[in-house]
Amino acid sequence: MDIPSPESTADAFADRYGRRPDGVWSAPGRVNLIGEHTDYNDGLVFPFAIERRTWAAVGRREDRLLTVHSGAMPEPAQASLDSLNPEDFDGWSAYVFGVLWAMEQRGVDLAGRTGFDVMLASDVPLGAGLSSSAAIECAVASAVNDEWELGLSRRDLITICQLAENGAVGAPTGNMDQTASLMGKAGHGVLIDVRAETAEPVPLHFADEHLELLVIDTRVHHEHATGGYGARRRSCELGAQLMGVGSLRDLDEADLPRAAEVLDDETFRRVRHVITENARVARTAQVVAADGPRAIGDLLVASHASMRDDFEISVPELDLAVETALANGAIGARMTGGGFGGAAIALLDADRAEEVGGAIQAAFAAAELTAPIVFVVSPSDGAHRDL
Repeated sequence: MDIPSPESTADAFADRYGRRPDGVWSAPGRVNLIGEHTDYNDGLVFPFAIERRTWAAVGRREDRLLTVHSGAMPEPAQASLDSLNPEDFDGWSAYVFGVLWAMEQRGVDLAGRTGFDVMLASDVPLGAGLSSSAAIECAVASAVNDEWELGLSRRDLITICQLAENGAVGAPTGNMDQTASLMGKAGHGVLIDVRAETAEPVPLHFADEHLELLVIDTRVHHEHATGGYGARRRSCELGAQLMGVGSLRDLDEADLPRAAEVLDDETFRRVRHVITENARVARTAQVVAADGPRAIGDLLVASHASMRDDFEISVPELDLAVETALANGAIGARMTGGGFGGAAIALLDADRAEEVGGAIQAAFAAAELTAPIVFVVSPSDGAHRDL
């Protein structure tokens, strides 16, 4: 399969719509270095944008219609600016139409505006925990912001894209994915304080230390709009309520003994994960700045153990990927993303990437599991206009 590019996406637009697009915009997927299920608890997260992106070729129409095509989805989708209703959005197109709906909800006047034709192309794996959904949302939001000359800030676009995810798609996520996709910077992680609404670029120094980050896509696909993700969020909300605080961000490790007395075992373990994960995120940012990325391995490993045992969002494939990477010399490894499938990451010496990847492939084959997709990612720039 050919890897998409701005030029190929523009050509696909021209083939479909019979004219050249007004422009091509793109937004990246992301890897979360550390900090899982902390964002919707007003906490700390530390992701980075990756070089795998979604491109949106966009051209204005004379009418009020929105038409979207994608090479990955054979059937086009269409909506009207006159009747944007999430109940009418279906499947993947909700990520596109949801952005326009969310803009209207956030005060963008749609009266008198023309619609768009959109062609999407992406090399962000679907369902792998690398936020293919936010990449679509942020690429489309960036395009519409420019096309309509709205002058919205990156922070505005983050809010709009999260609202699209929550209100139009129905996934109860925080804003980590959208923040990383819009605020990413090459060579840097983005230290996000959700409560303070800050996003600070932090140099990761992977290349300086001859390190690479290996992504292991287990090909166990997850869906955030259903199932365990929402249950974990409800557990966190219950824990905060029973502890008498507005959110779990109001608690720290000194509160754990009282939490053990107040909460049932399951809710306590969910709360313990969030509290300790916030502490690990803060420590990771401190350590990578003071001592370099080789010093964060134990924090990554502890994060995975917490997600496996306390938050219970790992799966056997993720555990096998992490364990095999560590056994073959990775500095640190953990599952990344919302869990219940998706991807794991391993931080390792650059010259070991092929060897460790091969060991993981062999371990999956020995366990008679679907072969994972293994690739290296680098901290990259956020959303921008390409053409």
